[in-house]
Amino acid sequence: MVQFLSSLPPMIPLGIAIVCEVIATSLLPRTEQFTKLGLTAVVLLCYAVAFFMLSVTVRTMPVGVAYAIWCGAGIVLVAMLGWMFSGQYLDKFAVLGISLIMAGTIIINVFSKSVAH
Repeated sequence: MVQFLSSLPPMIPLGIAIVCEVIATSLLPRTEQFTKLGLTAVVLLCYAVAFFMLSVTVRTMPVGVAYAIWCGAGIVLVAMLGWMFSGQYLDKFAVLGISLIMAGTIIINVFSKSVAH
């Protein structure tokens, strides 16, 4: 399984890692400090898959670049989901900061030679 995943372009396991991390982080408040066992199991499973996929990614991509993309995309997506589905307010400085994170992630993906395209 790891051989197969390692043969894929690194953005595929990284994308899976991002999606799993975003799901886990978005569900985290609903576990109510891990007292809801079903949701807790989903959160822990998603985090486990996210870290596993990140470990697959860093076999072929520099860890700093992979982590920057993973964190940047995760921050932006979790903030957007919180705003859209949980009514979490983002002031202008939060939007500015998140926009800068998103810009950095895009710059890495589009212009960095460290990322396999």
